Amino acid sequence: MSSYRPYQHIERRKSRQIMVGKVPVGGDAPITVQTMTNTPTEDAEATIAQIRRAEIAGVDIVRVSCPTEESTAALAEIVREVNVPVVADIHFHYKRAIEAAKAGAACLRINPGNIGSAERVKEVVKAARDHGCSIRIGVNAGSLEKHLLEKYGEPNPEALVESALWHADHLLQNDFDQFKISVKASDVFLAVAAYQQLAEACDHPLHIGITEAGGKRAGTVKSSIGLGNLLWAGIGDTLRVSLSAEPEEEVHVGWDILKSLGIRHRGVKIISCPSCARQGFNVIKTVEALEERLAHIEQPITLSIIGCVVNGPGEALMTDIGLTGGGSGTHMVYSAGKTSHTTKTGDMVDHIVGLVEARAEKLAAEKAAAKAAEAVGDIPLAVQAAE
Repeated sequence: MSSYRPYQHIERRKSRQIMVGKVPVGGDAPITVQTMTNTPTEDAEATIAQIRRAEIAGVDIVRVSCPTEESTAALAEIVREVNVPVVADIHFHYKRAIEAAKAGAACLRINPGNIGSAERVKEVVKAARDHGCSIRIGVNAGSLEKHLLEKYGEPNPEALVESALWHADHLLQNDFDQFKISVKASDVFLAVAAYQQLAEACDHPLHIGITEAGGKRAGTVKSSIGLGNLLWAGIGDTLRVSLSAEPEEEVHVGWDILKSLGIRHRGVKIISCPSCARQGFNVIKTVEALEERLAHIEQPITLSIIGCVVNGPGEALMTDIGLTGGGSGTHMVYSAGKTSHTTKTGDMVDHIVGLVEARAEKLAAEKAAAKAAEAVGDIPLAVQAAE
């Protein structure tokens, strides 16, 4: 992560890099945000529509469950119609993994130990290799192997890590190292401790998450505690926030976690006060309206919405655009940390939306120009002169 203050620096764990389709995971690649569809995969149209909503929210990778032959048959159409790599979630049925690889899955989520015999694991690895698939070893505290439960008495960090490395060995014995590992648990302490131990034990990229975290509010809090703890320690190469909510909501929360730690920046980051009797306008309703109307913005922009002058000017120093409540329905607008002009309560939301959209357009144009200049820079000088 790039930072401008030493106390904001995160030293990221060094891991090898794999590819999930065209998306790199691990190494120095950005930490990616994942989600999983909850539509029947056999219903390709509904699944595609759900993935497209997740794409708008900024998802990097999407997982779909493939428990049946009909679902892997639909996978080919799904992969063809979406713009992000698709991970096929496979349990027990090794033939589904082979079918998914042939259908264009970018990655197979499996537990090699659940696939069956060594020969079946070999067949799955061959299919992955032949079709350019990576693999995710997905260990879960709720489905640990019997021999490990007998050994440890209960799911604990050591059992999760031993399971992960045991599964990894299945793949390494087949000379296959294009895999990432997860050791999820619904208990925050267990999950974090397991990931900490696994991070020390290997250099494979790690998919982090708190499984079965709960509903939208409680699950967001629980995931933020667990994932925030790991990311702050530099652990994690890709993440999923597991909520009993729509997939795009998982994506929003994942991005908010990354943005809160300064790890990745996408869209509008709103810094707002909780509001009190000093507020010059209704902060809560204003922030709700702005979140909804600015959800389409992709460029990284910071916006402070503060109800009064106690903290408003100070917060405005740290954001691209700021709004501070004043008296008589007149409020101060800041640009790049400096006072700019005033706006009235009735026009305030429309005005701020216009300022943010204008800045987003400017940033997008600057990015496009830089990309074009870089492309020209790659052309030999003789060719440039001829043009």
